[in-house]
Amino acid sequence: MIRNRRRLVANAVARGAMYATALIALLPRSLVLIFTVVSGLPAIRHPEFFFNSYRPVGIPGAGVANALVGTVMLVAVASLMAIPLGIVSGIHLAEYGRGQVARWVRLSCDVLVGTPSIILGLFVYAVFVAPIVHHFSSLAGSIALAILMLPVVVRTTESAVALVPHRLREAGMALGLARWRVALQLMLPAAAPGVITGALLAVARAAGETAPLLFTAFGNQAFSLNFNGPIQALPLVVYHYATTPFASLVEQAWGVALILVLLALVVNIASRLALRRQIALAGKL
Repeated sequence: MIRNRRRLVANAVARGAMYATALIALLPRSLVLIFTVVSGLPAIRHPEFFFNSYRPVGIPGAGVANALVGTVMLVAVASLMAIPLGIVSGIHLAEYGRGQVARWVRLSCDVLVGTPSIILGLFVYAVFVAPIVHHFSSLAGSIALAILMLPVVVRTTESAVALVPHRLREAGMALGLARWRVALQLMLPAAAPGVITGALLAVARAAGETAPLLFTAFGNQAFSLNFNGPIQALPLVVYHYATTPFASLVEQAWGVALILVLLALVVNIASRLALRRQIALAGKL
């Protein structure tokens, strides 16, 4: 009886300590989120914020349409570069990755995931911007973001395919299908929710990165659809506007920060729903 009571007390103390530490971890994040929402709402409540481009300080009606379009262009082109290659590479690692080369590829992806993004921007500037095109461009920014996205897509795709039960692969092989057809027609559709999760996480990370774009896309106050010239992006707006002495630009920076937070929230919710479907599907198989 006394031993059971001690166990209950120890369990209550441990649970209380767990809740307390979780609260301590969530408190600063919650304060940042609340401050961002309060500071960003005055900017995004005006429709012109989303449909107008930059205007000189003192002229009303300024917006970030050029940055919104620029971010969509950069992330879309980077996704076209990174996501298909990352999915194919992840499937290959999951199905055939047993040798020394596969281990080095996994290690390289893990290192790239932890590499500061500014180094990737400097790399693209050194090998593409300076020696080849000789100017900043949207294409260079997309290449930098694609390099940032690629290891995330590779590793999440490999993990998603690894979650699919082996009996599905064995059933395909028993029917006489080639190994590559089993991977593409059976394993990939079964792992699709997890693959989509990895792609969404990579897109969210690329959309919020600033450092690679400083050396590649550079930024552009005018509205531009030119892939061969500088282009504006949402993270660059925050970087440039937040340190100015003008209250209107600082307010726009907070508005853009709120947009990026909402974008990250939507992507994370979508990725969690997709991952939950992946786990449920794996359980049924």
